[in-house]
Amino acid sequence: MSSTFADKVIDFNRKLQYSYQLPKGFQVLNPYLDNPETMLVMEQFYHKYYHDSQTRKFIIGINPSRHGAGVTGIPFTDTKRLESVCGIKMESAHTHEISSVFMYDMIAEYGGTQHFYKDFYINSPFPLAIIRQNKEGKWLNANYYDDSALFETVKKFMILSLKNHISLGLDTSEVFVLGKKNATFIQKLNKEEKLFDKITVLEHPRYIQQYKSKEKQLYIDKYILALNSQ
Repeated sequence: MSSTFADKVIDFNRKLQYSYQLPKGFQVLNPYLDNPETMLVMEQFYHKYYHDSQTRKFIIGINPSRHGAGVTGIPFTDTKRLESVCGIKMESAHTHEISSVFMYDMIAEYGGTQHFYKDFYINSPFPLAIIRQNKEGKWLNANYYDDSALFETVKKFMILSLKNHISLGLDTSEVFVLGKKNATFIQKLNKEEKLFDKITVLEHPRYIQQYKSKEKQLYIDKYILALNSQ
């Protein structure tokens, strides 16, 4: 019996680990190893929305945040929306993540979760959460591109992750990249590896929620227009 899209994603997440050295002051968090319930809710989510063998378009984030996929194991999905929109309750954690708010408002406008996840798969070139230590010794969210040494260290892992994502059953004719700085790095990797035919860049949900919330509807419209252009 052939594997479904869900089976492949779950297998990818089960095997996910980063074991290379990182520059000083950086750490990687693996939600699947840190919390057994993360693996359970992640499996429920993919069985619910990806239980088929359909080809999907790829939406690329940066890397998971500690409060979104860093807890739930599902990109751009905090525990609030996991329960209220997807109907999957997480008992061991309660998180609110602003990118998740935008994403699920946009998904509602697209036609809802069933419709959206049938067409799209979201993940990141670095699919685990990265944190960095500040001068006060606190650990904060970090992006893979925040530090040039960090990027060079994780680059090979990112290329391998992107290839593994594609092998799940993704349409590579057009990819949607969230965040302009993210897109600069994805374009660089794409030039070297020839992964995607066309890259469409959209503003990152965090940027929209934080700095452009009054114009949120314009950005939702922009997303819908771009995602429907296939």
